[in-house]
Amino acid sequence: MQRSIASLGGSLVKSRGFSTSSSPEKIVASVLFVRLPVVIPKIDPIVYAFQEFSFRWRQQYRRRYPDELLDKSNARGKGDYQIDYVPAPRITEADKQNDRKSLQRALDRRLYLLIYGNTHGSPNGKPVWHFPEKVYESEETLRKCAESALLSVLGDLSHTYFVGNAPMGHIAMESSVNQFFFKSQVIATNKLKIGKCEDFVWVTKDELMEYFPEKAEFLSKMIIS
Repeated sequence: MQRSIASLGGSLVKSRGFSTSSSPEKIVASVLFVRLPVVIPKIDPIVYAFQEFSFRWRQQYRRRYPDELLDKSNARGKGDYQIDYVPAPRITEADKQNDRKSLQRALDRRLYLLIYGNTHGSPNGKPVWHFPEKVYESEETLRKCAESALLSVLGDLSHTYFVGNAPMGHIAMESSVNQFFFKSQVIATNKLKIGKCEDFVWVTKDELMEYFPEKAEFLSKMIIS
């Protein structure tokens, strides 16, 4: 049986036909489940140097006002008080311990979920690292298939948001497998229960390449940042 895609974001239409191939073509929906940055990334040193120069330049040529006009201490009410704000550290305990099971690390980077276990592409049936994925069977749309893949790992989708209906990328693999990637984001939580796998990690884009060296070029182009 051959499958043709009428619309990547819409229904998958199955059409019957003759084929001499012993291994029918498969369609796989994979999910790049990402936690977005929760703190502002550090400023590039060149940008920081320019901002520092601009500030000093403005201070040098700014208009001078009388001290009495700028002194706000006398205008403060009796009930007013000042709170000393101490920002939370950018480097967490999970960073120090390189705990890749925690979402409380690499706060200024995107983190992607990888799971370890058996999948349709496992060589000799052995477990491998892979994205949450599912072979398309009878789902109404390819996105529905991707949602089912993520649902099987998380148990519910209440803290997820799928970005768009169409895939963000596609790769033709060996054994007549077409893999389509969908993007989903972590919403309103910093802790998720990951199941139906032997192991899992949350990794940055750079760390992601360590798990898929053979797909590094493709993933580097598909994942912009």
